[in-house]
Amino acid sequence: MLFVVLIFIPVLAAIAAAAITSNALRPWIMVIAGSLHFAVMLAILIFQPAPIWDGWVGLDPPGKLVLLLISTLFLLCSIYTVGYLRYRGERSNRVLIPCLSIFLAGASLVACSQQLGLMWIAMETTALSTAPMIYFNRTPRSIEATWKYLLLSSVGIALALLGSFFLVCATLKHDPYPSLLFSHLVRHAGTANAIWLKMAFVLLLVGYGTKMGLAPMHTWKPDAYGEAPGVVGALLAGGLTSCAFLAILRVDRVCIAGGLQTYTSHLLIGMGLLSMAVAAVFMLGQKDIKRMLAYSSVEQMGILALGAGIGGPALYGALLQMINNGLTKGMLFLSAGNIHRSYGSKNTDEVHGAMRRLPLSGTIFMLGFLAITGSPPFGPFISVFTILNAAFSRHFFVIGAVFLLLLLMVFMGMGRTVLVAVLGKPLPRKRPMNAYRDGWMTGLPLVVSFLLVLMLGVHIPPFLTHMLQQARKFMEVRP
Repeated sequence: MLFVVLIFIPVLAAIAAAAITSNALRPWIMVIAGSLHFAVMLAILIFQPAPIWDGWVGLDPPGKLVLLLISTLFLLCSIYTVGYLRYRGERSNRVLIPCLSIFLAGASLVACSQQLGLMWIAMETTALSTAPMIYFNRTPRSIEATWKYLLLSSVGIALALLGSFFLVCATLKHDPYPSLLFSHLVRHAGTANAIWLKMAFVLLLVGYGTKMGLAPMHTWKPDAYGEAPGVVGALLAGGLTSCAFLAILRVDRVCIAGGLQTYTSHLLIGMGLLSMAVAAVFMLGQKDIKRMLAYSSVEQMGILALGAGIGGPALYGALLQMINNGLTKGMLFLSAGNIHRSYGSKNTDEVHGAMRRLPLSGTIFMLGFLAITGSPPFGPFISVFTILNAAFSRHFFVIGAVFLLLLLMVFMGMGRTVLVAVLGKPLPRKRPMNAYRDGWMTGLPLVVSFLLVLMLGVHIPPFLTHMLQQARKFMEVRP
């Protein structure tokens, strides 16, 4: 029953938001839905109800982590959205709010899906609900970003569907009662056709890797993140990518059970390093702060893939990094949205001295940069160090050295853009800046996100450590 409530709360919120005619009242539906969803999520994690619908819907250990992240991030974003939309009275939010709610429903279903086809449907739901949100500003560049996102996402989800067919075909010969349940696929992976399994993993990695934003399937990210409102960027970078990573982990587990751990490991490590390298190159000299965050997201997805590919303690670090990235990207995109609103620009040719003009948002943006690049004492430092330590302890010395070099390049490229934006004095402008200043509803989510990221760098709560260890053990199946 709790799973049904969890998924249908945002669906009912979307219906209610579409029916309400008041732009001012509609965002509060999102806050109510986010709060109820968070409460039900906690109840599920505490009471651990049994799977429903013949095992199609339930929670595995990695799914618990993704659900916790999505629900927390959405609640923070819902509070921010109320304050943000007060400054966007010229634009109707009758499409935005229902789409945000449907996104939450789709992402929750991804986390709870224990059936291959249902997970694919849930991922497609998140894609379809995201496209109208990217077009919220209704500019020529936003419509271009929307079409690019739809085109690449459609190709990616189609490849994922084809990969799902291949995965099932791999087990048909020796499986008298075929099923799309992940538990069933894992049990029968040992007798599966290795060639079909390899092809399935490649297709699913490319398909869901497109949603995740791994290079070279990342090309939708700079445009979509750059043109979408900050709250949408936060949910894309912290929510959608985590769902896609979860999908890849589940498929990887099936392949590992089929004896293909070395094969999948090499692919994940290769795509991880490639994503980090691409992000590092394109981040150098980047003047658009939102596009910079998009390339930072590409880099972070590379780190997750690298940690999953190395395995062992590195997988623990990758799962922790997924949590850290989601929370840190939340504070970065929301603070970048505030800066954009105040300056009327997101280009460092015009954005200077943000810490003076917007003390809270400018400071949080600066601290978020330090956190996401792996600086102590923030959470990402712990997770990145865990992955790096695992790489060297498993004798991946070249991979570890390249990893360190790419981290340095990202720090330098990102730092150049961030320091220009937040330090110094605001430049004289030909047109007046917006009267926007930090308010409590657009500032509180930033502070809470920052405190959570700081806490994860100083002390990881025992319940989260337990969840991470469970997820790591869950992935360590034996063929």
